[in-house]
Amino acid sequence: MITGGICCLYRNSGTIAQQVVTAGERTPVVRKEVLETAQKVLLVTMVFIVLTIGYLSWQALHPPDHTTALELPSPVPTDTPVPTSEPPPKVGIVAGHYGFDSGAICSDGLQEVEITVAIAEKVVALLRRKDYQVELLGEFDEAIFGYQADAFVSLHADSCDIPGASGFKVARVTNSAVPEEEDRLVKCLWDEYEKWTGLARHEDSITPDMRQYHAFRKIALDTPGAIIEMGFMLDDRNILLYEQEKVARGIASGVICFLEGGSSD
Repeated sequence: MITGGICCLYRNSGTIAQQVVTAGERTPVVRKEVLETAQKVLLVTMVFIVLTIGYLSWQALHPPDHTTALELPSPVPTDTPVPTSEPPPKVGIVAGHYGFDSGAICSDGLQEVEITVAIAEKVVALLRRKDYQVELLGEFDEAIFGYQADAFVSLHADSCDIPGASGFKVARVTNSAVPEEEDRLVKCLWDEYEKWTGLARHEDSITPDMRQYHAFRKIALDTPGAIIEMGFMLDDRNILLYEQEKVARGIASGVICFLEGGSSD
């Protein structure tokens, strides 16, 4: 009985020792897991603390604005009109005889309308570069009736029937409803055309037909109008055919001079 008990005791002692050893081996693993968990908790806690401190600091530097929109005075309505941009000046340019007949014809077949259309197109292009509203009109264009514009100019050329004749001329209607404005337009055309082309003024040959030009009786009374005979188709043929840009600039500059308030003296 005693022997058997001792054997059992030895066996149990071995088992206990083995269990103690096993427990001793597990202890570091448990401690490692606990340590890692504690580190995670500490990290989360530190992040929370940092965020809290940051938020409180921001609040201290940016106190809330207790002024509300309701506390501000309401704007007082006014009747001041909203400014609007002025429309661009409107200009009507008539190509003499265009859409009606040939006008004067030279012995070699050169027609007045060929000259007036070519130069009128160039004048229109030059004025449009100034952002003006410009229309190219025919001799008896329906749009002429009651035509409202800031300036109206009809382009023509003198005949080939007078050898030795050279120069240009400008006129307005005899009984003008706006004489001061039309005189200013005429003077601008005289001055600028002479400067650009070098042609002489041929004032003595201004005819009643020019002063009673049909379109003057059709356009609106307050539309300043003028007619220009750009030169003689015989002696001034070179400039009328081969220096049309110069001719067009003389007319366009005259219109611009008028629209910008020039030649008021």
